[in-house]
Amino acid sequence: MKPNYNRTIHACFIGYIVQAIVNNFVPLLFITLQTSYSISLRQITLLVTFNFGLQLLVDLLSAGFIDKIGYRVSAVAAHVLSAAGLILLTVLPEMLSDPFTGLLIAVMVYAAGGGLLEVLISPIVVACPTDNKEKAMSILHSFYCWGQVGVVLLSTLFFRLAGIEHWKILALLWALIPVFNGILFLKVPIAPLISEENEGLKLKELIGNKMFWLFMLLMVCAGASEQAVSQWASAFAERGLGISKTMGDLAGPMMFAVMMGTSRLFYGKYGEKINLKRFMLFSSILCIVSYLVISLSPFPVLGLIGCGLCGLSVGILWPGTFSMAALSIRRGGTAMFAFLALAGDLGCSAGPTLVGSVSSNFDNNLKAGILAAIIFPIFLIVGLLPKNRVTS
Repeated sequence: MKPNYNRTIHACFIGYIVQAIVNNFVPLLFITLQTSYSISLRQITLLVTFNFGLQLLVDLLSAGFIDKIGYRVSAVAAHVLSAAGLILLTVLPEMLSDPFTGLLIAVMVYAAGGGLLEVLISPIVVACPTDNKEKAMSILHSFYCWGQVGVVLLSTLFFRLAGIEHWKILALLWALIPVFNGILFLKVPIAPLISEENEGLKLKELIGNKMFWLFMLLMVCAGASEQAVSQWASAFAERGLGISKTMGDLAGPMMFAVMMGTSRLFYGKYGEKINLKRFMLFSSILCIVSYLVISLSPFPVLGLIGCGLCGLSVGILWPGTFSMAALSIRRGGTAMFAFLALAGDLGCSAGPTLVGSVSSNFDNNLKAGILAAIIFPIFLIVGLLPKNRVTS
């Protein structure tokens, strides 16, 4: 009986929703956690740094063990860790004498799951026997955005109806999704990334490939450009623009995610008619414009429009880099995807960390921090210039 890989792709879609949960639920609670547990903005920044920093470490280590233990075992383990971290988030701060330590441990557990998901999901979809993998990749990554929209919208609705003081109940409800998808990954068919007659590039060959290092730079900048605004969008809208918690969540991270998902769906539908490299170059320029609008505009409405523009501009950067790397380095295998995920997560850590650090030095002015992060889309443009022969 022919395997039904549609079920595999659907499980991968949900996998990116899980990653959206572990990356975007806690940022909605930044102000609440800061108040409830009396922790500083620097400690809040440390939660972001450890989240993506540990994902980075998992990306680095996974290149050596995923092929040995298999994609199925790794995928199930990723969902177990994601669920466990969300559950620990509700109990550890009260169990330990230092609440921040409890939060940090919980974040580290679900970050390990998130890191595994980042390495696993894209190559599993690439391995599925489907046409036009660039479009499939863009649609896949759009589910991260819709997951982010769902997290923000449903969490905001819950906070409005039940009260934000009951956020722990919501954390447990979110944990049910990785539990369900982990069970799904026990059953779906998973195709090999590289056929048995072909051998993937050895680590030494991969590291010696100049194009590989260009894609690593692009992934760092793509992750940083995206998360520098995304991770701080709620706090920026609430504190920097002076609007309510509910409106801050809806107008900040949710609008960002909707626009990012729209960009990815657009390419997923019309990708065969679009030059990917040119689209990414235009998107990087638009990203710079959005950063300038967010950080320099004196009007809250323009700042919110800037958040939306930023989401629209960064949508293609991450999946586009994955797709170009797969086209340019045909036998990259698991190691290439692991290192690209590592670079992306390095950017996801560097972007929000830079914003938080600069903001702290400017009297908690998030606009100053976001302006400093403009360096990342600038580097993206340099990496995408015509002299760099990236396959598009």
